[in-house]
Amino acid sequence: MSDGHRPIALPSWAEVGEKRRAHIERVTHLLDTWAEALRIEPDERQAWHDAGRWHDALRDASPAVLRALAGEPEMPDRVLHGPAAAARLAQEGEQRAEVLAAIRHHTLGSVHIGRTGQALYMADFLEPGRAFMSKDRAFLAAAVPDNFGGVFRQVVRMRIEWTLREGNLLYPETVELWNSVH
Repeated sequence: MSDGHRPIALPSWAEVGEKRRAHIERVTHLLDTWAEALRIEPDERQAWHDAGRWHDALRDASPAVLRALAGEPEMPDRVLHGPAAAARLAQEGEQRAEVLAAIRHHTLGSVHIGRTGQALYMADFLEPGRAFMSKDRAFLAAAVPDNFGGVFRQVVRMRIEWTLREGNLLYPETVELWNSVH
C-alpha cells in the first residue's frame, strides 16, 4: 500500500484484485490500531488481525464458487463471500469459532459475532478508503477505543439506514442485531 502499511499475507486460494486487497489492508490496519489502543490480549489481537485479513479473501470469486463453498442457497450473491471464506478457512483447519463467525457475518451482522466480529463489522464500514461520510466515519473510528459499544451501536444504525435508503432488504440477522444493541 502507498500509505506505509505493510502488505497483508492472504491465503493462496484468495481471489481479490488490487482494489480489494487495499481495502483488506486498511481494515486490518484499523483493527490492529484499535487492538493496540485497547491493550487487548495477544490471542484476541491475533484473532482481530486474522479476521481482518481473511474477511474478503473470496470477495472477487465467482458466484458459483461462493455458493458451492457457502452452502447458503437463499442468500444473494453479494453477501456470500463471508460465509464462503469462513467455510474455506474451516476446511483449511481454522478452529477459532469467533474468527469464523466474524468472517461469516461481517456483511449482515449477527448477534453471534462476539467482540472480534463487532470489531470487524465496524472496521469494514469505517475504514478510511470508503468515500462516503468520511468525516463522520473518521470520527467514529477514532472513538472506538474509548467507546467500543457505543460506536458499534452507531455503526449498526448507520448500516441499517444506508440499506433502507438504497431500497435493499433488511435481513433477519441484521434486525436481530439491531434489537440486541438498541
